[in-house]
Amino acid sequence: MTRLMLLLIVFFVTWQTLSAQVADRKNIRVLNFDRLEPYLNLKNDTVYLVNFWATWCAPCVAELPAIKAVEKKYSDKKFKVLLVSLDMPGQLKTRLIPFVLSNKITSEVVLLDDPNQNRWIDKVDKGWSGEIPFTVIYGKDFRESYAKPFSFNTLDSIVNRKIKLP
Repeated sequence: MTRLMLLLIVFFVTWQTLSAQVADRKNIRVLNFDRLEPYLNLKNDTVYLVNFWATWCAPCVAELPAIKAVEKKYSDKKFKVLLVSLDMPGQLKTRLIPFVLSNKITSEVVLLDDPNQNRWIDKVDKGWSGEIPFTVIYGKDFRESYAKPFSFNTLDSIVNRKIKLP
């Protein structure tokens, strides 16, 4: 009986430690739009790619390798990627974090928890109807939006031109 109790304690402590490590390895912040909005309007010498996506969106998931590859290619440049998940907040630990970890996503990921889409979609882009994937690529002197999934070549071409702007 003592041995079984000891095994249960070891199992419980190990499980708690692993759960904490998973949360620490991929700290995904949950933001409402007011907290996200500043990340959409930074004015410095960096090129930003902000992608609105969800784990349940097949075209979104299909384009993630292209985004990851472009981010890796330009890792030595002033280029940052922010993945804005539109998954349900209740699925953060059960779906989003496991998805991010299993797909080895190293980009910054936030979960947008703001159900009033009619208020914030136009603030992201007046031409956006709300479909995903939706990508905003911007810098100090430009802003472009795309309502389509990207291949590596197309995305690489766009980012390359923007990074080389004077």
